[in-house]
Amino acid sequence: MFAVIFGRPGCPYCVRAKELAEKLTEQREDFSYRYVDIQAEGITKADLEKTVGKPVETVPQIFLDQLHVGGFTEFQAYAKENLGLFQ
Repeated sequence: MFAVIFGRPGCPYCVRAKELAEKLTEQREDFSYRYVDIQAEGITKADLEKTVGKPVETVPQIFLDQLHVGGFTEFQAYAKENLGLFQ
């Protein structure tokens, strides 16, 4: 499974999403991720909304194998339910 996390500097939920992705990478051989700093990459809110397919109010915005799962809370819930996340 491949995750893409769209986030920005100074965002505590973005940091938590990256930490969760790191933990999953350590626990599972079939998981990897890429963190995209939207400010460094010049990605606007409008660009992110096109990618997500609906209005975006917050970051992070997280995709798993190109499926939009939402923000950190949804990512954490998905990981617990489907990826055997060990806290």
